[in-house]
Amino acid sequence: MDKEEKGRDINYEEENNESAAVDMKDKLGKMKEKLEQCQKEKQDNLAGWQRAQADFINYRRRQEEQMGEWSKMFGEGLLRDLLPVLDTLDASAAQERGEKSSNPPTPLLKGGEEGLNSKGGVEGLKIVRDQLMKILSKHGLMEMKAVGEKFDPALHEAVECVEAKDVGEGAVVEEVQKGYLLNGKIIRAAKVKVSK
Repeated sequence: MDKEEKGRDINYEEENNESAAVDMKDKLGKMKEKLEQCQKEKQDNLAGWQRAQADFINYRRRQEEQMGEWSKMFGEGLLRDLLPVLDTLDASAAQERGEKSSNPPTPLLKGGEEGLNSKGGVEGLKIVRDQLMKILSKHGLMEMKAVGEKFDPALHEAVECVEAKDVGEGAVVEEVQKGYLLNGKIIRAAKVKVSK
């Protein structure tokens, strides 16, 4: 081989080495791009998974709160059905004491000659009512105070306006039917007479 051919071979090898170096740089650049893309995808997937996990935790908490509300509301129907029993007991006790009551006479007073005046009749009635109220209050039922309060249409239902001397206008002077709250929510407004 002569010098010229050797020079061409060397040039050819240098060119091959240079093109191989360029190819390696291109490959390395492409690999870095792919790596960055994979890292970005990993971050996106991680962020998405974390959001989904947080959403699930929030969903579970909302479900638990809703179940608690449903159980309270389920009790509301039962308690609402028991309110007439309280009304009957209240009316019976009021009649026995000789007080005027807007509720009709109850069968409890039509028993015999002595009715509730028999031994322990009125006291028994009071005890039954107190026991019932104690049970219902454990489940969140509360009586609303009405007499002497200012009339509030959110809490009271006016059935009559009456003249009253000792109270100002718009005050509740008589409670016709008690109002009740269940866990702070009105389940029955009090029916009242209001001063004019």
